[in-house]
Amino acid sequence: MPKALPPDSELAPLRDWLRRHPRLFVITGAGCSTEAGIPDYRDENGDWKRPQPVTYQAFMGDAATRRRYWARSLVGWPVIGGARPGTAHHALAQLERQGRIALLLTQNVDGLHHAAGSRRVIDLHGRIATVRCMDCEARMPRAELQHELLRRNPAWAALQAGAAPDGDADLEGRDFQSFDVPPCPRCGTGLLKPDVVFFGESVPRARVDAAHAALARADAVLVAGSSLMVYSGFRFVQAAVQRGLPVAAINRGRTRADGLLALKLEADVGKALVECSAFESC
Repeated sequence: MPKALPPDSELAPLRDWLRRHPRLFVITGAGCSTEAGIPDYRDENGDWKRPQPVTYQAFMGDAATRRRYWARSLVGWPVIGGARPGTAHHALAQLERQGRIALLLTQNVDGLHHAAGSRRVIDLHGRIATVRCMDCEARMPRAELQHELLRRNPAWAALQAGAAPDGDADLEGRDFQSFDVPPCPRCGTGLLKPDVVFFGESVPRARVDAAHAALARADAVLVAGSSLMVYSGFRFVQAAVQRGLPVAAINRGRTRADGLLALKLEADVGKALVECSAFESC
């Protein structure tokens, strides 16, 4: 059960802050998508809940790591592939329609902001729904690859496992040695990788530059459902503070930016956005 919202007296400062800053640069994280059934990586102290995700270097350099990744992804894909936008996604899409959002910068890879109707979005870490060939650069839908993974590995289809973040599944103690990972269907040999930024991989420069350009057009930053423990998102809060822009956060637990925030509300991000802004009065 979601925790109750703070009393109305505690929501009032955020209501007032939203009214005073009509052009927002919004940074979102996993807290926006937990309502949709997608687990998050960190606890309320900002610490890892489970082993850290696979790194770019391990995925690219080790076939056994790739077999393990794709086997777990085969089992976990239905959770993220079938997820639907939650309250936070719809609330932020509504704010955009009202002209309140200069840019929504999401650290999530689930595409749910797009599904909710947001259009001014940069997917900082890419989209898990697309797969990329690391040789010929061809792209294909992740759902299409799922059919091929199942065709090659039919025995894995019946496995049950706990959902993990970003379409992963908690498959422990399995032998992945025989798992058959297909090559790129276009070039026939290329290594397939989700079109997302792995740990140890750099965010494309064009995305970073576009985000900074949008930040220059905003009058405040709102952090929604993110601990900001990953530097790729945290740096935009640093940049905002350097520009003299106020930063507010709605997040349960500690954030990396706590010392930089002008305002913080510890609450469910979706319910807080709906209840405290009442959109028309912001």
